[in-house]
Amino acid sequence: MNNTSSTEHFFQSTVLGHPSALFVLFFTEMWERFSYYGMRALLVMFFTAALMDGGWGWPREYAYAIFGTYTSLVYISTLLGGYMADKIIGYRHAVLIGAFLMTLGHGAMAFETPFFIYLGLTLLVFGSGFFKPNITSIISGMYKGNDEKKDGAYTIFYMGVNAGAFLGILLCGYIGEQVGWRWGFGLAGIFMLFGLLQFWLAQEIFGDIGTKPVINDVQNSIINEDEPKLNPFTNFQLILIVIAGILGLSWMINDPVSKISEGAYNLFNFSVLGIDGSNFAIISALVIFVMLLVIRVPKYDKITRDRMLAVIFFAFITIFFWALFEQAPGSLTIFARDYTQRVLEGNSAFIFKIINSLMTIIPLGIITWVLWMLFKQTFSRIAKSNIFLTLSFVIIWIIAIWMLKEQFNDEVTEVPASWFGVLNSLFIIVFAPLFSKWWESKYNPNANIKYALGMILLGFGMACVAIASSDISPGAKTASVSMIWLVLVYFFHTMGELCISPVALSYVSKLVPGRMIAMMFGIWYLAVAIGMKLAGVFGEASESIAKDEGLSYFFWLLTAIAFSLGLLSALLYPVVKKLMHGIK
Repeated sequence: MNNTSSTEHFFQSTVLGHPSALFVLFFTEMWERFSYYGMRALLVMFFTAALMDGGWGWPREYAYAIFGTYTSLVYISTLLGGYMADKIIGYRHAVLIGAFLMTLGHGAMAFETPFFIYLGLTLLVFGSGFFKPNITSIISGMYKGNDEKKDGAYTIFYMGVNAGAFLGILLCGYIGEQVGWRWGFGLAGIFMLFGLLQFWLAQEIFGDIGTKPVINDVQNSIINEDEPKLNPFTNFQLILIVIAGILGLSWMINDPVSKISEGAYNLFNFSVLGIDGSNFAIISALVIFVMLLVIRVPKYDKITRDRMLAVIFFAFITIFFWALFEQAPGSLTIFARDYTQRVLEGNSAFIFKIINSLMTIIPLGIITWVLWMLFKQTFSRIAKSNIFLTLSFVIIWIIAIWMLKEQFNDEVTEVPASWFGVLNSLFIIVFAPLFSKWWESKYNPNANIKYALGMILLGFGMACVAIASSDISPGAKTASVSMIWLVLVYFFHTMGELCISPVALSYVSKLVPGRMIAMMFGIWYLAVAIGMKLAGVFGEASESIAKDEGLSYFFWLLTAIAFSLGLLSALLYPVVKKLMHGIK
C-alpha cells in the first residue's frame, strides 16, 4: 500500500535529510536563544555591579529575587501563549508576536534605566510565553505522518537551541562585561530582530502549518476506548485554581518588589496567626494546589491515576533539579566573578586564547555550513529571509573575530565571568549524541535511574564548587579559586541535564492519555517555574549562609539535596515502575 502523508511535500526540499523549513525554524530558535541566554548571562552581574562599573550596585539578594521571578514567569507565561495559539491566533502568529515582544524587550533594556529595565523584562516574559511553546508545535505539524523522522528533527532543533545559547553567552557576555552592559543587552535585541525578520519573510515555506488554531475533536476523545472517562473540573475546583493562581503570582511578583522597595510596596504587609503575610500567601497557594490533586487524581481509573502519580513524582524531582541547576546564572556566576582567579598570564593565557578561538570558530563554521546548505535549497523561494539570515551571520563573524583579536592583543587575559556559562552548551553539543545512542541501546536505563543519575551528577558538580570554596572565610567578598573547579561543575551539571531535561516531556507524553497532555504539560511547566523561583530563593539564602557559615557550607547543602533526591529516585524505582504500568 502506498500511503502519502499530507506533509510529504515538505520533504521535496531537504537539508541533511530533513525539510528545509526545519532549518528556518532552527535559525529562528537559535537567534531567540542567543538573545535570551545572552541577556540572562548579564542580568545578575548588571544588577550587582558597582555604580562606578555601570551597574546598579544592588545587594545580591535583590538580584537573585528578581531573577528568580523573571525566569519563573517565563515558564508560566507559556500557558497563556499556548492557549492563545491553540484557541485564537495559531502557532505562526504566536511566534511572530513573541519574537516582536522580545525584540522590544531587549531593546528597552539597552537604555539601562529602571523603567526600561522593568519594561524590558515584562515584554520578555510575555514574548517568551508566545514564542517558546509554539515554534516546537510547528515542527510537530510539519512531521505529521512522518513520525519516524521526528526524533531526528527535534535533535537538530535542540542543537539550534544550544548553538544560540553558546553564541549568546559568549558574545553578549564578552561585550557586556568588557564594553558596556547596554551593548550586551542591545546585541541580544539586534539578533532577536534578525530572528523575527528571517521567520516573517519565510512564511511561504511553511504552507498552511500553524496558520489557524488547532480544533480538538472532544467527541473522538470521549468514544476512544483507550481513553479514561472524562473528569471535568467542577466550579469549586475552578475557583480553587483561580485562588491558588492569584496567590502564587502575587507572591512571586511581590517578592522582589517588596525587597527592592525595602518594604515600601508590599502586598502582604500583614501576619496571620503569627505567620508573615508573604509566607502565608505562598503556603496557602501550595496547600490549595495539593488539595486539588488530592480531590482530582483519585477520580480517574486505576491505570491513569497511577501514571499521573508517577508524573507528579518526576515533577517533584524536577523542581529541585532546576532549583539547583539554575544556580548557573546566579550564585555560580557571582562565584566566577568574585571568587575565581580569572586573570591569566604567560602560557596559561596563551592556552586559553587557543581553546577559546577553537570553541568559537569551529561551531560557527559548522553552523555557517548549514546556512549555506539552506541557502542553496531555498534562495529562490525565500530570498529576503536568506539575505537577512546571511547578514546576521556576517555580523556574528565580525564580532567573533574582533573579540578573539582583542584577546590575543592583550598580554594579560581576563576571562569574562559569563564565559563559564558557554561550557554547558558546548558540553551538550559534544555529548548529546552519545547520550542519544545510550538511550537507544539495550542499556537504556528506566526513568527513575535517569533521574537518579541526573541528580547525583548535579550533586557531584555542587560538591566540586563546595570543595573549591572550602578555604574561603565566612563573609569574604573575594577569593582566587582555580578556574578548573568551575569547568568541572559545568561538566557534571551538563551530564545531569542530559539525563533529565531532554527526556522529561517524553515521559509525560507517554504516561498520560492524549487529551490530557496539554493539562499535564501545564503542570510540568508549573513545576519548572517553581524550580526557577526556588533557584532565586536558594541564591538569596546563599548570602546569609556565606556570611555566617561560609560559602562552602551553602554548596554542601545543595550537594546534600541533590544526592538525597538522587538516592530517593533510585530507591523508589520498584514503586514508580509499578505506577507506570509498563511504560518505559
